[in-house]
Amino acid sequence: MKLVSSAFADGAAIPRRFACDGENTSPPLLMVRCTRWNAELRCCSATIPIHRPGTWHHWTAYDIPTTATELAEEAARNAEMKQAVNDFGETGFGGPCPPHGHGPHHYHFRPLALSTDQLWARPNASCRDVEREARKFTLAEALLVGWYER
Repeated sequence: MKLVSSAFADGAAIPRRFACDGENTSPPLLMVRCTRWNAELRCCSATIPIHRPGTWHHWTAYDIPTTATELAEEAARNAEMKQAVNDFGETGFGGPCPPHGHGPHHYHFRPLALSTDQLWARPNASCRDVEREARKFTLAEALLVGWYER
């Protein structure tokens, strides 16, 4: 299982349009070498900002239709999948938004292939709640890393 994006290469800079000072929209993502795309995609910052302990979760999409092999740009506006409440306190995608002058922050896009088509998650579940539930069913995962700085 491998995740790629036509917007940025693994280990490369994430274009500004996908960040908080751009259009703040989700980037296009494509699953390669995967027979089906199951249930959860999460994006979180692996760099810990000084002002916030722990990992900052920017997006968790789940119950993605199993027939989907890609998420187009702006997929976070797609009503066919569910999305958790991110650490900005909003449902959906919150793009990279590190503090100004703090250097590059790395962002991990990590799809999980699950053994179930649907997750049990309460309404307004947090990204952490959905990931905790998804980990019970994880068969495989991929990783795409990008970085952004302001």
